[in-house]
Amino acid sequence: MSFGGLEALKDITFEVRKGAIFSIIGPNGAGKTTLFNCINGIYRPGTGRIIFKDREIQGKKPYRIARRGIARTFQNIELFTYMNTMENLMLGRHTFMKTGLFRGALMWGKRSFAGREEVAHREKVEKIIDLLDLQSVRGKLVGGLPYGTQKQVELGRALALEPDLLLLDEPSAGMNSEEKQDMIFWVKDIQDDLGVTILLIEHDMKMVMDISDRVLAINFGKSIIEGTPSEVQQHPEVLKAYLGEDEDFGHAA
Repeated sequence: MSFGGLEALKDITFEVRKGAIFSIIGPNGAGKTTLFNCINGIYRPGTGRIIFKDREIQGKKPYRIARRGIARTFQNIELFTYMNTMENLMLGRHTFMKTGLFRGALMWGKRSFAGREEVAHREKVEKIIDLLDLQSVRGKLVGGLPYGTQKQVELGRALALEPDLLLLDEPSAGMNSEEKQDMIFWVKDIQDDLGVTILLIEHDMKMVMDISDRVLAINFGKSIIEGTPSEVQQHPEVLKAYLGEDEDFGHAA
């Protein structure tokens, strides 16, 4: 992936096992979010292939990729701030909705097709609210919620798509230590209870080391090493590129 003459991504190859938590680490500007943008269709890579469930998806529109089972959260929260939590989560069900605007306007009431569909989607969203402990803010405008809670809502909206692959772009950024610990539990629950494969970008190394099955370290758009958390943690180029040549990995986390 290039922008003008700048190569943002080059020669990056990796494979994510179904059901795993696969983390991507690297310093700011390393190309991590660019990689996510290629996977979910925001960017069209110049060369290379992205294969999801045996089908190439590079260059596909984001909504088509979402329909194939890939959802994501963003580094900067992308919520509808003047809508409440329930409404934001319901928006994540859009790929499953069969009632169009005209049909929905003419067929109201719980017994209509539109009404029955609304009830079914709300039942799905209720399970996400319970999973992420969002009961107390279900009817509150998202713009007035604490930052950490907004991150939960964005995670919930991504889960509303019932993804097979979930892209999490710095889910714990800006959170305090208690909120980060909660996020670790939720990510593990999503993996264990829902069976969702997770691709994670995260700067909090404690979180990465605690929950990752595999880790890919990149810098300047290129791979440094892929391996287990302990292998990546001890790699000299990772220490130099990510933490500084004389830093201790554990201390910096």
